[in-house]
Amino acid sequence: MPGNSSRRGAVRRTGSKKGAQVGSGGQRRRGLEGKGPTPKASERPNHKAYKKPSERKPAGRAGSTRKKSGSTEMIAGRNSVVEALRTEVPISTMYIANRIDSDDRVKEALTLAAEAGIPIMETPRTELDRLTDGAVHQGLAAQVPPYEYAHPQDLVDSEIPGTPLVVALDSITDPRNLGAIVRSVAAFGGHGVVVPARRSAGMTASAWKTSAGAAARVPVAQASNLVRALEDYRKAGFFVVGLDMDGDVELPGLELATSPLVVVVGSEGKGLSRLVRETCDQIVSIPMSSAVESLNAGLAAGVTLYEIARIRGGA
Repeated sequence: MPGNSSRRGAVRRTGSKKGAQVGSGGQRRRGLEGKGPTPKASERPNHKAYKKPSERKPAGRAGSTRKKSGSTEMIAGRNSVVEALRTEVPISTMYIANRIDSDDRVKEALTLAAEAGIPIMETPRTELDRLTDGAVHQGLAAQVPPYEYAHPQDLVDSEIPGTPLVVALDSITDPRNLGAIVRSVAAFGGHGVVVPARRSAGMTASAWKTSAGAAARVPVAQASNLVRALEDYRKAGFFVVGLDMDGDVELPGLELATSPLVVVVGSEGKGLSRLVRETCDQIVSIPMSSAVESLNAGLAAGVTLYEIARIRGGA
């Protein structure tokens, strides 16, 4: 009513309304907004898996040049474990069954493990069955930790003396072939091996054993994209040559042998993939008798590395 403004308390105040209002002023929208991703269980104080900051593992360093393979691997059986110990496979723990019937292999395994400082765990056979996923372990097994791969660029900056020589594998899935190639690289002065991260053999216990200890001296790098890695090597001054039965040139007297070199070895069945072949500067064939169609990938790499070493004066 007119004149009510003169009554005490009748003056309209601004900014302090009470009661129902038009709109929520954004309160409802803010209440529906997310609060970000749910923290890990180890970071929630009320969770049973909570770990104090001092107990958590530090995050991986950006730009790290090494990558570990996915999981550990178990070697089962007396002969296999002894052979792995002889060839210096990096065993983290050796397991031996309770009340095992000892023979020469068990005694040698215990001696070699003790000399190498490898922990020896005595365990029930049922636990060994579980650890080896039901394999025939004969009371003896060994755990191999994940392999720590190098970065392809590490092989460019290698401290190994001599003209750089790298072997790259294309679609080779047998770890024994990988181990044999690592052994040949060590024998003929190579600087390392590159394998693709997918659809390729990795440094398993089988590869370690076939390398006969050479894997402890020759770095194996893992490339997320093999074609891109080969292109990077070319930019760094390497020539890339691929091995194939239908090559442009034959191996004897390879002119590029004295240059920094990447030798690409394809699978015995499919050979080099199309993109890898197109990336090569030269395709090289190994002359053979007509009675043999092709060589095993490990043998082909060994023959090629020998010839390159011979040309360079190292064999």
